[in-house]
Amino acid sequence: MPDLPSKTAPMAAGPRPAASPPPSTAKTEAPRVAVASLVGTTIEYYDFAVYGTASALVLGPAFFPSGNATVSSLAAFLTFAAAFLSRPLGVVLFGTIGDRLGRRRALVASLLLMGVATVGVGLLPTYETAGLLAPVLLVTLRLLQGISMGGEWGGAVLLAAEHAPPGRRALYASIPQAGPSLGFLLSTAVILPTLNIVGRDGFVEWAWRIPFLLSTVLVVIGLWVRTTVSESPVFSATADRTTRPRSKAPEPTPESGSRFPLVTLLKRYPRRLLLGTGAAIGGSAVYYLTIVYSISYGPKELGIPQNTMLTAASIGAAAGIAITLPVARLSDRIGRRPVMLTGAVGCVVWAVPMYASLSSRNGLVITGAYTVGLMFLALMFSPVAAFLPELFPARLRYTGASAAFILANTLGGGFAPLVATWLNSHWESPLVLGFYTGTLCLLSLLCLLALPETRDEEFDI
Repeated sequence: MPDLPSKTAPMAAGPRPAASPPPSTAKTEAPRVAVASLVGTTIEYYDFAVYGTASALVLGPAFFPSGNATVSSLAAFLTFAAAFLSRPLGVVLFGTIGDRLGRRRALVASLLLMGVATVGVGLLPTYETAGLLAPVLLVTLRLLQGISMGGEWGGAVLLAAEHAPPGRRALYASIPQAGPSLGFLLSTAVILPTLNIVGRDGFVEWAWRIPFLLSTVLVVIGLWVRTTVSESPVFSATADRTTRPRSKAPEPTPESGSRFPLVTLLKRYPRRLLLGTGAAIGGSAVYYLTIVYSISYGPKELGIPQNTMLTAASIGAAAGIAITLPVARLSDRIGRRPVMLTGAVGCVVWAVPMYASLSSRNGLVITGAYTVGLMFLALMFSPVAAFLPELFPARLRYTGASAAFILANTLGGGFAPLVATWLNSHWESPLVLGFYTGTLCLLSLLCLLALPETRDEEFDI
């Protein structure tokens, strides 16, 4: 029956093997796996954040020259959105690998693909040198980045959550969830000094390549870390049940029926997939409008210094990271929904004041507003790392969690800079950003109200 809670799924005959490692192993392995997931996620989001910041600063005129600054920005942000359009392909590819062959294999492959694509962007010729070939190659590499991101988030949080000791699933899953903000901070830590050393003209001319090429070192480190951790015990136990010889055919389960997990997911759990996507869509809009779009909008449209916008977003992101683990631990104690609902309400209420702060052109005011907004975002996004995987059974969990989060990122985040650019071309006030974001956060609030509490869901079936 479609959309049954995962713990009600009938099991195949035979004793169920333990899905968790022995306590002595879990104490040492779970933290190491969580940190390994965080390292990889941080590197992948560093690569993504570097492109987002470069889109805001230089890629428009370098690859899409135009006499109209708005047209160049739209074209650059369109390539940013292109990576989101290819993410569903990554969900299918890496979700199938992760649910059928193992979480770790999918994560190693996704990180390698991201590294190759990011370094490739740093080596590209510009439009002035290669003509139309330059933007074609740029879009191609962005599509590869998007495919990689389609498999990254779900695998990282899942590997950490499935290694977690009882009662601490959200805590361990939230560790890689800090990766997006850490990736942005790392990209800012590279871009800001580079801007200060070579100046804006030098950055536009050649130094924009430096952050992309530095990804080579980071990816090598990430691959080494990820290949040293063990496979998920939940996946291993589930795979063992699937492959163990039997005297008779196993009973059908809700997860059976197709070689491709996505097909089964759409047949069996469409409601949870749609509501899970809606639950994360508002937070995605907050993140990408704050971290990507406003960094371009503030300087170009309002005359706010570039460093002021980067600093405000960085301090806000750091504040969100600081409360990520305490928020996750709270959700392990009182449940996912109360914490996420509080964050959703906060984002709905604070969206307009947060972006209205840009009108002040005051660095302290903007920093304070962004800090509050990104802390509300942490209330939504810290527990979601456990919440989305808990909506689906083990054999569909990689695909289900990835699909819900990636669809939310694509609809709420990938197109946010494009929508915002269009809105601001018709209404010049930053208030429209607040109304747009607040509407998507309200949608997340309603979807959360329609979903069940998942803290006590069995995780080994």
